[in-house]
Amino acid sequence: MTPFSDYANYDAVGLAELVRRRDVHPGEIVEAAIERIERLNPALNAVVFTAFEEARERVKNVSMELPFAGVPMLLKDIGAHRRGWPTRQGSSLTPATGSSRDSTIVRRYEDAGAVLLGKANVPEFGIMAITESTLYGPARNPWSLAHSPGGSSGGSAAAVAAGLVPIAHAGDGGGSIRIPASCCGLVGLKPTRARTPAGPELGDVMNGIVIDHVLTRTVRDTAAMLDATAGAEPGDPYAAPATAISFVNAMRRCRRPMRIGFATGDLYGNAAGAESRAAVLHAARLCEQLGHVVEESSPDLGRPYEEIRAAFEQIWISGHAMLMRQSAALTLGREPRRGDLQGMVWAVYEAGVRVSAIDYQEAWVTLHAAARRVAAWHADFDVWLTPTLSTPPWRIGHLNLEHTDRRSAYQPMREYCPYTGLQNMTGQPAISLPLYRSSGGLPMGVHFVGRFGAEDTLLGLAAQLEEAQPWDALRPAIWN
Repeated sequence: MTPFSDYANYDAVGLAELVRRRDVHPGEIVEAAIERIERLNPALNAVVFTAFEEARERVKNVSMELPFAGVPMLLKDIGAHRRGWPTRQGSSLTPATGSSRDSTIVRRYEDAGAVLLGKANVPEFGIMAITESTLYGPARNPWSLAHSPGGSSGGSAAAVAAGLVPIAHAGDGGGSIRIPASCCGLVGLKPTRARTPAGPELGDVMNGIVIDHVLTRTVRDTAAMLDATAGAEPGDPYAAPATAISFVNAMRRCRRPMRIGFATGDLYGNAAGAESRAAVLHAARLCEQLGHVVEESSPDLGRPYEEIRAAFEQIWISGHAMLMRQSAALTLGREPRRGDLQGMVWAVYEAGVRVSAIDYQEAWVTLHAAARRVAAWHADFDVWLTPTLSTPPWRIGHLNLEHTDRRSAYQPMREYCPYTGLQNMTGQPAISLPLYRSSGGLPMGVHFVGRFGAEDTLLGLAAQLEEAQPWDALRPAIWN
């Protein structure tokens, strides 16, 4: 079947509209995506597993009336299982054997009409804000192949930014949707805790710190896919608050004037880099021009942020250590050893296995107290505006991944992305939008945080900003 030559210029919703009008057959769209992956991926290393023949068979039976009919999509190599496909989590510790099941969210992607083509590159066990595993090698940023696309959903971001696919699965346990969205000029929404399912076997991941959604080039793709995937399944331990209208309708209708607090520094008391500060101030002025009330303000967490971040890390490192131990048991029949893992990953494992049950429970007491303080601040402010990252995207190789002292090894990453972890602790929705470019021409996202359960507010504001400053017309040089 002949590929659709104009494929990459459409977002996911646009492609599905063409299919419903019978202007293009879904098979043509899938062939165009395959051609583009085969041509561009060698330079990007965004896609690490392909199932093209399976996709060709699948697309023959896709209903043309579905919201994402025939839309090509990739799954992140962490957190989204597809029956028969390996999910290696970027690590040789994880066996290259096919999964026995589909994740609930994967079934929802397919039920909405998406056609899955393969898996996207990740850092080892999703731990880094970059994507440079020993197993897969570095994923590269389409805007500059010398730079990282961020992490941990770096392969997904690179694939969407280069037009390999219009939409890709991503997961966020500390910024892993929003960080690569910032680096690659994309829309990256971390939904409210429990908005999307973690099943069928899991009720949540790290008590809801981690949540799945997608990376896209347009706000409407993000909203429409949330409509397709949101909602608890039987047996879930809790659910996100119900919404009065669909997320697509919220994107169109939630346009009232908002009160927005903004910050040009982090909660440690450090100022962001000059270009990140400029990005926030640009976004603040744009919000004012749209009729919103904007003033400098941030939540008061009631104690030093270092203490709150330390509590978060107790949960985060112990959760990752559990995953590593399970993978080593399946693959090797033993505990992980230093030679099995990159140095920075080993440092997390060593620290994680020492977290006691009491440490874990005390950490949640600290995080719940912080969430109460943030909620009190949001009684006066609809949205909190910050940088997504403190600097433009890092160059590949910026971190010494074999460094094994956790405190010093991870300090550069804490300084790089100090804004995104808090919402994983509090469960709030947050979105990175591509509203700025660095002096070197690289994308720099701006970060908007909403009240718990208030994706409607964020999507309405995001759509306004997209209309005021359209970003999807910008293309990296690798595009053609």
